[in-house]
Order: sequence, then C-alpha cells, then structure tokens
Amino acid sequence: MASSVFSLASATPSASLSSHDIEKGKLNLRNTSLCFKKEKNNPFMKTKSFGRISMVVASNVSRFEGITMAPPDPILGVSEAFKADNHELKLNLGVGAYRTEELQPYVLDVVKKADKLLLEKGENREYLPIEGLAAFNKVTADLLFGADNPVIKQQRVATVQGLSGTGSLRLAAALIERYFPRGEVLISSPTWGNHKNIFNDAKVPWSEYRYYDPKTVGLDFEGMIADIKAAPEGSFILLHGCAHNPTGIDPTPEQWEIIADVIQEKNHIPFFDIAYQGFASGSLDADAASVRMFVARGMEVIAAQSYSKNLGLYAERIGAINVVCSSPDAAARVKSQLKRIARPMYSNPPVHGARIVANIVGDAALFKEWNAEMEMMAGRIKNVRHKLFDSLSSKDKSGKDWSFVLKQIGMFSFTGLNKAQCDNMTNKWHVYMTKDGRISLAGLSLAKCEYLAGAIIDSYHNVS
Repeated sequence: MASSVFSLASATPSASLSSHDIEKGKLNLRNTSLCFKKEKNNPFMKTKSFGRISMVVASNVSRFEGITMAPPDPILGVSEAFKADNHELKLNLGVGAYRTEELQPYVLDVVKKADKLLLEKGENREYLPIEGLAAFNKVTADLLFGADNPVIKQQRVATVQGLSGTGSLRLAAALIERYFPRGEVLISSPTWGNHKNIFNDAKVPWSEYRYYDPKTVGLDFEGMIADIKAAPEGSFILLHGCAHNPTGIDPTPEQWEIIADVIQEKNHIPFFDIAYQGFASGSLDADAASVRMFVARGMEVIAAQSYSKNLGLYAERIGAINVVCSSPDAAARVKSQLKRIARPMYSNPPVHGARIVANIVGDAALFKEWNAEMEMMAGRIKNVRHKLFDSLSSKDKSGKDWSFVLKQIGMFSFTGLNKAQCDNMTNKWHVYMTKDGRISLAGLSLAKCEYLAGAIIDSYHNVS
C-alpha cells in the first residue's frame, strides 16, 4: 500500500481539533494524544500510542516479506561478472556456448537457410500438440538411435518434444517421481550443475557415484563401477552420453561395455543426457554410440536430447525426451503420461526450433551442410585444445604433466584448479570460469591460449 490511511477515534472535548484544522490537514496536538492502533486481523497496520485520539496507518510491509534472496546462478552469474569487467584481456570461459575465433556468437549458415525457407513457406503459428511437432519427433529419435534401429521400426520409443535438455530432463524426473515412488537417481560426481536442481524440484531422491579422480585428472572408473554396483536394485543411473560436463572425460568403448554389464546385472535403468551429439567428435553416429550400445542389448533406456549446442539453437529451447520400452504398448502408455505431465507444466512446446531441426534433417543437402558445420565447430575446439596444451607445456618449467587436456573431449576442459585458484584466475587474470575449475574451450581463441596458459600456471603453482 503506497498511501497511508488515517482513522480518528476517541477524541475528547479537551482535544483542540477544529473543522478548520481538519480542512487544512492539521491537527493541534496540545492537550491531545494520538494512538496508532493495529487493526485486528490486519498485518499491514502499525501501532504507536500518543493518547486518546486513535490514528491507524497502513504500512508498506509485503506479504512476501519472508521470501529470501536466491543466490546467483553459478554459471549464468559468471557472464554477469564478465560484462561488468572492463579489462581488455578479459575472457569468459564460464558459459558453454560456441564462439568464433573472434570470440563472437555463431549462427550456423544452415540454420540461416532453414530460417529463410520457413519464412518463404509462410508457416502458421498455431499451437503444437502436447507431444510437439511430429516431424521433429521422428527425426530426433532417428538421429539418436539410428533410423534403421529395431526399436524405431517396432514403435518401442516414446518421444516427446521438450524445452531443450533441461525441460526434457524435468519431464523424465516427473515421470520417475510419479511412477517410481521408491526410485533413486545416481548422478556423477561432479555433474552439470542443473541436474541436482532438476531432481530436487521434482522431489526425486538422488545420490552420487564417483567419476572424477583429482589425482589423475581422469576417470575414477573403479569407483564408478563400485558405486553403481552398491546402488539399490532398479536405480536410475544418469549417464552423459558423450563429452561429460563438466570434466570432458568419457569412458572408453570397453569401459562403456562394463558399465552396461553392471547396470544390467543390477536391473538398473540407464538414463542418458545427450547434450552434445555431433558436437563432441564432429560425428552424430560416434557421439550416439554409447546410447545405441545399451539399446542393442535390449535394455529399456531414458534419453534426453538438446539442440542448443550442435545447431546453436540456444534460445529456441528445442530438445526431446525419449523412453525406449520393451513393447509398443508400454511406449504408448509412457508417452500418454509424459503428455499428461507436460500439459499443466507448459501445455505445449515452441514450434520454430522444431521446424528448423525437422527441415534440416529432412533435407539431404541441408543435412550434409549441417554435418560439415558440426565438424568445423568440433575441429576448432580440438585445435584450441591442442594449442592450450602446447602453451602449457612450453611455459611451465616444473615438469607437470598437462596431457589430461588432450585426453578430454568436447567443449569443456576440467583444469583441476580449486576454488582459491579459480578466484585468482578471475581477480588477477580476468579469466571468468566456474569455481569447480571448468573452462569452456568453445569460448577460447587460438590467439588467447598463451595468455590463458600463463594464468593457469600462475594459479596452479602460486595459489594453494
């Protein structure tokens, strides 16, 4: 309430209160008292006593007073800090978004062409069905599992268009919460920061399995297997299909087979997060190999997809949730329930990004061009990775082995720096990154590798 409300009561003859005073907006308080009284059942009224004349004043106290300020997002907050820094050598390696060699955002040429074709067609803007654009759902499942995969031909995949990877994961989390009341999700330590938020909000319990080994800056494979074996039977095991975020450390093909063995033995359900198909290695098929191997074993699988990275459709929020079931009937029922969950959550998904994906994949020439651009983007990141390794090796005279940089894959590198060292990277060197030591190589240029190497070496050796 912006204005005050006054209520007068209990005035005595001794109070000098004339109609003239009231008209002039004045009160003569000589021999008179005022009382600010709190009205019953009104939390907005404050009280203060001056005597027999009562005055009730409405205050600006909000009904939302008990809501505390949320902490800044650990990833998106990095970009805000970067923007506020005016240093000419500053680097933003926090957000996982592809940049050109000039460190500018990149819109794929094939996306521009698909956009132009959509304008020429004059497509309408009607609501999509709850499950999304049918043409998109078909091509996205084909891309992930392979168009000739028996699970596609047998209609054993329930596919629903989601709000990119985050929204698709959230749909799956809601499905778990609703139909697997004792279900628990195991996530890697570390993992993408939003995974925990998603399962917390869906009220799905989660625990962690070992993944990163700080001693080797590599995969703790023995710890991972031991923790998956120790998990309650029937747990959901969240796996990064390729280009693990934040470490960039992936299991080898042989290790993937062992992981699948253990998950099958324990009757667990594999749950894949596929955010970088085609963007990690430059090959759509190579980056989907882990998922396809699990499916080929006859396992029921959950897989979330995103087209933010591989098509640069960050703001379009385009992705999908896929559930591979043992029968077409089960797939139909699962899809019906995913739609039921989506309806009160966001009703139906956006159409523009879905049409872009469907048109690119459905046109042979555009699909070929997309593959070439993915190879280009993945190739630039690989070149930056090699240049950074060369710069670290040549500048650091301590004999430290930096080869872990080359063993990692995808847009991220896990440096092994602790929080204090990361703070030094930002405060002294103006390099903005997440506090777990992750840097986005997609935001680095060849020209800045020497500068970054110097910052890493200084922080690693001179800050404990």
